[in-house]
Amino acid sequence: MRYSALKILTQALTGNKGWKPAWREPEPKAHYDIIIIGGGGHGLATAYYLAKNHGLTNIAVIEKGWIGSGNVGRNTTIIRSNYIQPGNEPFYEFSLKLWEGLEQDFNFNAMVSQRGLLMLAHSDSDIDRFSRMGNAMHLAGAGAQLLDKKGVEKIYPFLDFENARFPIQGGLLQKRAGTVRHDAVAWGYARGADARGVDIIQNCEVTGFQIKNGKCLGVETTRGNINANKIAVCVAGSSSRVMAMADMRLPIESHVLQAFVSEGLKPVLPGVITFGAGHLYISQSDKGGLVFGGDIDGYNSYAQRGNLPVVEDCCEEAMALMPILGRARLLRSWGGLMDMSMDGSPFIDKTHIDGLYFNGGWCYGGFKATPASGWCYAHLLASDKSHTLANEFRLDRFKRGVLIDEKGQGAQPNLH
Repeated sequence: MRYSALKILTQALTGNKGWKPAWREPEPKAHYDIIIIGGGGHGLATAYYLAKNHGLTNIAVIEKGWIGSGNVGRNTTIIRSNYIQPGNEPFYEFSLKLWEGLEQDFNFNAMVSQRGLLMLAHSDSDIDRFSRMGNAMHLAGAGAQLLDKKGVEKIYPFLDFENARFPIQGGLLQKRAGTVRHDAVAWGYARGADARGVDIIQNCEVTGFQIKNGKCLGVETTRGNINANKIAVCVAGSSSRVMAMADMRLPIESHVLQAFVSEGLKPVLPGVITFGAGHLYISQSDKGGLVFGGDIDGYNSYAQRGNLPVVEDCCEEAMALMPILGRARLLRSWGGLMDMSMDGSPFIDKTHIDGLYFNGGWCYGGFKATPASGWCYAHLLASDKSHTLANEFRLDRFKRGVLIDEKGQGAQPNLH
C-alpha cells in the first residue's frame, strides 16, 4: 500500500478499514542469500538498499527484540554533516543528502526537519577550529556559516552571552542540519524493505555462528538454525558480544549514552544548539519538550539506563547556556548502548572469516549516519568491495596506523 493524501481521505471516508500492516511477520526460511543481524536503523537501511539498489531480495533481517527497540529509538534525533576529517565529512554529507529525499524515497513520513544546527564558540581556539571545520564542509559541498557574537544573538537572543566562565564569542551554523523522528526512520525502512521482499524476523536472537573451515555458513538462533551465503552483523552496542561468538575481539567498548526530555514548553528553540565549552546538545521536539544529550556515562555497561551524575552535568551545562531553563522540569530520561571505537569513527568492512561482515563503532554519530551506512554496507555486501565513501572505515586501521581521529571522542578521549 502506497501512502498518500488521497489514501488518507479514502480511508477516512470508509471507516479506516482498509489499512494493511506496515510489514509482514514471516517465519524464517532455511536459507537466505544474506542475513542481517540487527533490526535497527542501520540494519534495516542496509536491507532496503540491497533490495532497491542491487535487486537482492532473498534477505532476512533478524532482530532479538522488536523493530525500533534499540538505539534507533533511543537517541536525540539530530542529523548533520559538520566534520573535518576527509574520511568522515564526505560520508556524512552524503548521508545528509539522503536524509533530504528520504521520505519521498521510502514513502513514509519521517518528520525530517532541517531547522539548522549551531555549534557555539566560547574561545579564540573554538573560532579557529570552527573556521577549519567550515572550510572542510564547504569543500565537501555541505555548506556552513561562521557567525560572530552578533550573528548568534540575532538567532538566539536569550542565551547567556556574558557568562563569566563560558562567554559566547560566535558559532558555526549549518542550516541544512536538523532533526528527524527516530522511530519513524525504523518503520519507514522496515516497510520499504518488506515491500521489496525482505523478511523482517522479530524476537529472534542470534546465539551463535556456524563457521566451518574459515567460512561462515549461517547463524544459530532461538528460532532454529538459518543458513546464508553472507552474514552481516549490525548490532550497535552489542557488537562485542555478538562478534565474540565468532571468536573475534573488536577495538570497541560498550558505554551508556543518556538523553533527557523536559516537560512540554511553548516554542523557544528554532533549531539545534551545541554547547562548545562542554558536551551538550539541545533541541525542541514537535511536542514542545526540550531534548538534551551529553557525554557517555564513562563506565562500561550493557544497561539501557544511566546514572545521576551525568544528568546533573547536563543540567549544569544547560543552565550555563540558557538560564531561562532553571524552572523547567525534566520529564524522563533513557539510555542507549554506544559501541565506542578507540578513535571515535566507525567500521564497515569484511572480517577475516569468509562470508562474515561487520558494521559498527558508530559512537555518538550512529543515527545521523543511518542512510549512508545502509547504502555503503549494502554496496559492500553486494559487490564485496568497499564503497568509495567508506574506504577508510576498515577494521585493520589501528594495525596500519591510519586512525580517523575526528576530535578524540572515542571510548577514552583522555588518551588522545
